[in-house]
Amino acid sequence: MPQFHYRAMRADGTTIESAIAGESVAVVRSQLESQGLLICRLDGATQTGIAATQSWFGGKQLALREFLVFNQEFLALMKAGLPILKTFDLLAERATHPQFQAALQGVRTEIRGGLSISEAMTRYPLHFSELYRATLQSGEQTGALVDVLQRYLEYIKLVIAVREKVVKAMAYPAFLIIVGLAVVGFLLIYVMPTFADIYSQSKTELPIPTKILLQVVGTSRDWAPWVLTGTALTAWGLHRWSRTPAGRAQRDRLSLYLPILGEVFLKNQLIRLTRTLSTILGGGIPLLHALEITRGAVTNRIVSGAIERATARVRDGVGLAAALKQERLFPQMMLEMIEVGETTGSLEAMLRDVAEFQEGELDLRLNQLTTWMEPVLLLVMGILVGGLVIVMYLPIFQMAGTV
Repeated sequence: MPQFHYRAMRADGTTIESAIAGESVAVVRSQLESQGLLICRLDGATQTGIAATQSWFGGKQLALREFLVFNQEFLALMKAGLPILKTFDLLAERATHPQFQAALQGVRTEIRGGLSISEAMTRYPLHFSELYRATLQSGEQTGALVDVLQRYLEYIKLVIAVREKVVKAMAYPAFLIIVGLAVVGFLLIYVMPTFADIYSQSKTELPIPTKILLQVVGTSRDWAPWVLTGTALTAWGLHRWSRTPAGRAQRDRLSLYLPILGEVFLKNQLIRLTRTLSTILGGGIPLLHALEITRGAVTNRIVSGAIERATARVRDGVGLAAALKQERLFPQMMLEMIEVGETTGSLEAMLRDVAEFQEGELDLRLNQLTTWMEPVLLLVMGILVGGLVIVMYLPIFQMAGTV
């Protein structure tokens, strides 16, 4: 008999995690609910069929924009009133991602065996996140699956929009830096040695800046293999370390406290936090369960840990705003707005307002960064490249002056 891992909440608010044997997800869920437990997560310990194959070969998650297209098709078929099995047949046929297509076929098989959509998707956590499954589960329980899907589509569109804003704002400065470094490297590696050969045949005393530059280039050429090897090994070591839990936590902490970009990364995480929590609460999911799901949706380990500690305080009876305030990570305006939402009983709407406010702040900050960063980078690169060219041509200018 297969084993299932579960996380559930007792009536007193305490959370338990354990394993249980059962014939299927539906049977295990019914057994746990009969004990008065609120199921937060129920995963199969041993995967079968397609799910096991995906785990063995290291499946690749569907891109967020492709997942948006899938949900748009899913919503259209649900509105058309097609039977659920026929809906998943059509969705599987239209899927272009092989592993995702296999997952949809597996979900259809599980539904045919008597599971709900959200329960069937539990077998495929790579493609269907806990947030998505919880959203569908709330729609199934309330009979408003179409409305829930519509709300989730809006959520994905907003997440994609915020992500693209950040990427576009950072793309041009990154391009300038790469092009500038490439030009400097070309001058030092290919152009400067030619000038060095010409100056070595001349008996004219070279200017001090040119001597220093020639000495640096000559030393760099001698040490280049060792420097490149050391740089590559260091980069590889940092990459491996950043994939460990401690490394990821340190990387996430550093990203939040960078001098200029830290505020941008923090606002991005706050938008994801408030948008996700508002969407989940709108589906009728209790606050504690919603916070646990939101913690999994936040990509930064530091913010995720803060949510986890705040969730424990909320479970002990502390208000959400007061629990978040103790972390000293979240802005005061956000905490005050959440406190107002708790007091007036409109926490979902207030979280949505917080997300919109943070998006406006993020737009303003990105506009300021792009406005000032681009000319500063152009100036720095111009000074660097221009300085190298002038230093290379100084001896020629000196010889022309003596003539």
